[in-house]
Amino acid sequence: MIKKSLTLIFILFYFSGFSQKIIQQALESEILETTRNIKIYIPEGYEKDSIKNYPLAIVLDEDYLFDIYVGNAILFSKKDKAPKQIVVGISMEKTKGQDVSFDINSGKLSTTAGYFYNFIRDEVVFYMESNYRTSPFITLVGDGYSANLITHFLGENTAFINSFICINPSFSDFIGSELISYNLEKFGREDNTFYFYTNNVSSFSAEKQVKIDQIQKGLATLDMKNFNVINDVINTPSSISAIGEAIPRAMTKIFEVYSAISKEEYEENIKDLAPSDAIYYLENKYLEIEFLFGSNLGIRETDIYAIESIVIEKENGDKLRDFGKMILKLFPTSPLGDYYIGRYYETGKMFKKALNYYKIGYGKMDPSDPNADAFYENILRLGGQ
Repeated sequence: MIKKSLTLIFILFYFSGFSQKIIQQALESEILETTRNIKIYIPEGYEKDSIKNYPLAIVLDEDYLFDIYVGNAILFSKKDKAPKQIVVGISMEKTKGQDVSFDINSGKLSTTAGYFYNFIRDEVVFYMESNYRTSPFITLVGDGYSANLITHFLGENTAFINSFICINPSFSDFIGSELISYNLEKFGREDNTFYFYTNNVSSFSAEKQVKIDQIQKGLATLDMKNFNVINDVINTPSSISAIGEAIPRAMTKIFEVYSAISKEEYEENIKDLAPSDAIYYLENKYLEIEFLFGSNLGIRETDIYAIESIVIEKENGDKLRDFGKMILKLFPTSPLGDYYIGRYYETGKMFKKALNYYKIGYGKMDPSDPNADAFYENILRLGGQ
């Protein structure tokens, strides 16, 4: 318990240093016929780069979920486990009963909840996309009955939400039939990636645990590569503490593709691949990162080294040139692309071509780079050929 408390304290302390990036906004709503307060977090560095786009997270229950989500977003981006995000929190403190209400006899949203749903879809998203540099990747986050409201966005004919984070969900009794009516198989036909997170909690009533468990088991039967179902169970005596655990657990899975190649990812997806397939895997990983999150990272050197042995040791290193070309395509300023092409030519005893690529690569390096001297040895070695 102490460990969890310290983690939360650290996140909130970490977040407090960025409080100057929070914008309070009274958003005029034609749909609600009133103004609704929203809170917007703008990530560090947003003003310095006028081209980069950022994923958008829309957090319901802003009064208590916003700070926790932003704190985790900052921590994950600092640890290179997720892209920086723009986060908007919607105030519901005085209106939640109306915003998320539904007919207990049908599960359908009430009139006021329908208006709130349309407010999110047609006004909040439009406002954020019109005024901030957002990427197409949108996350919806809600707790309890707000999580139930979020599930209704699965019924949109044109999918525009990428990840649904349903924390401690209080589903209607009709959630099963509602999910079936949404024809979730349609997501499999989209050229996009989706995530659906729910958590159960050991301290919930037996009835609530059974309902969530049944939904999770039903969702687990979906067989779509681009619709990722994340069924979580949190063992804790308090549903409040489950909130603090659910958000980072959801982020870990949702932004898994963004993270550097882990030992688990290498063991499960890469180690048995042929060189050409390993190269394609790495290239596709970074193309997907750019497509989903608007983040052009080039390629992390650690990920290059992760598949290096496959390319060098299998098929006599015949794919080294393809490996180098792929790196130059996605990360043209890196000397590693030139290095691998040079190594390919050196292995084939085409020393003049090898020397040329080694020189090009060395020219991209900062003389203070600790690897510069080792790289230059390639030039010295072939200088007499």
